[in-house]
Order: sequence, then C-alpha cells, then structure tokens
Amino acid sequence: MARVAVLGLGAMGSRMARNAAQAGHAVTVWNRSPGPVAALGLPSAATPHAAVAEADLVLSMVRDDAASQSVWLDPLTGALQGLRQGAIAIESSTLSIATMQALGQAIEAAGGQFLDAPVVGSRPQAEAAQLVHLVGGSPQALAAAEPLLSVIGARSIHAGGIGAGTALKLAVNALFAIQVATMAELIGQLAAADIDLAVAIEAIGSLPVCSPAAKVAAGAMLAGSFQPQFPVDLVEKDLGYAAGAATPLITAARAVFADAAGRGWGGLNLTAVAQLYR
Repeated sequence: MARVAVLGLGAMGSRMARNAAQAGHAVTVWNRSPGPVAALGLPSAATPHAAVAEADLVLSMVRDDAASQSVWLDPLTGALQGLRQGAIAIESSTLSIATMQALGQAIEAAGGQFLDAPVVGSRPQAEAAQLVHLVGGSPQALAAAEPLLSVIGARSIHAGGIGAGTALKLAVNALFAIQVATMAELIGQLAAADIDLAVAIEAIGSLPVCSPAAKVAAGAMLAGSFQPQFPVDLVEKDLGYAAGAATPLITAARAVFADAAGRGWGGLNLTAVAQLYR
C-alpha cells in the first residue's frame, strides 16, 4: 500500500481520504480549517508542504483555481516545495484548463509526476467509491496511481495529455448544467400553461429527447429537493471555466446560475434554479 497525502477535506475530499485509508493506504491529510481534520480522525499536517513530505501519491481536491494554486504553489506552505522526487501529484479539483496545465508543468519541472484527474460524481458517488476519474497525463503515471484511484473511484478514463481530463470534465459539467437550466425553464413554461407538471415530466422523461440526468433533475425540481450535491455556485464557477468566445449556450447557462447565486441560493443544489421560474 502507498503513502498518500490528501489536500482538501471538503464534501468530496473527506470521503476520498476515508476510502483510501479504509483500503489500507497510509493517509495523511491537510485542510485549511481544522474541523474536517478532527472529524476524519486521520494523521494530519499543519501545511500542504508538511503533508506531502513522505507521500508517494498526493491527491488535491479543492474549490477552484485560486485554492489549488495556494495549496500547491504558496512559497512558504505549498505542496510543490515538499514533494518527493518521482512522487505522483493528482489534481482532482475542477480547474480551468490553463491553470491545470501550468500546475502540471510546475510539478514536472520540480521532478514530480502529474495527473490532471477531475472526477464525475457527487457526494453519494464519493461515499461509495464510485467516482469516475477523467485523466490527463502519461499512461505510466496513471498506471502507478491506479492503486489509489481504484479505491476511491469505479474507473479511470484516460483522455490524453495534461489538461485533457479537465477539458472533458468541463464539457461534462456544461452539458449537465445546460440540461438542468433548460428543464427548469421548461417546467416554468409548463406551469404557466396550467399543465399537470407530474404528467408532463413523466411524458418528457419517457421520450428519447430526455436524458436520465435531466429526468432525475426534473423530479427533484418538482419535489422542491435542493439539498446540495452539486451546488449552484460551483456550477457557475465551472461554467465560467468552460465559457469562451464561441460558447453561447454555456454563457447563457452561466448567467442563469449566476442569477440563482445572486438570490442567495449558491449553496443549494443546482436544481434550485427552478425557483427562478416560480
């Protein structure tokens, strides 16, 4: 079993760390605030630099570009300066492509190996070790990381070089977010037309035009179920990373989620955008 450092103990990282430890890996953790560290009960370090000192594999799971850059590159506490030669750094946060590529270059220049490995799945999948890793990096580094990835996820998809995993993750999240935003809008239109919403959603969900994910989201909207799995503010962040000059649908969806966040719903599940149309 490997010596593993897990940096970031949010809803996802804490579950990944626990599953790695339960599989027999020697796990050391770090988190910016002490509460999640105490709740997990695993050996911990005061800084990312200290956490990675003996690690063969380092997994980071934080909120965004700024958090990732702080965790890895801070000149005083960052993990990069403490990384062992040949150790494998795995960034599973959803970042921008440019930030992921720059991070990979910095780690490889310092003598480490790097995997761009964001995940598909939310809290239930992290809990059950059923995440799907979308991986960019060398096949050799991926093979060496599989003893860890295989106990925190169900499978790994090798997308290409560094940045490819992130590009694929942003595409997946954009597709999902656009479907959810569209379904929320349609439910609003159907309600205005005085149609039985349960009948309408059952009909739409039974047809090939509706994806399974959109059907589940629609059911949550009708039930008013907005417990966070993929919060509105993180969806808006990811759409910002995915948006570009030729992405009108992504840009429009981002505006919907930004509107919802601006109304105080940023911490609710992305299905909370349905409230915009009530």
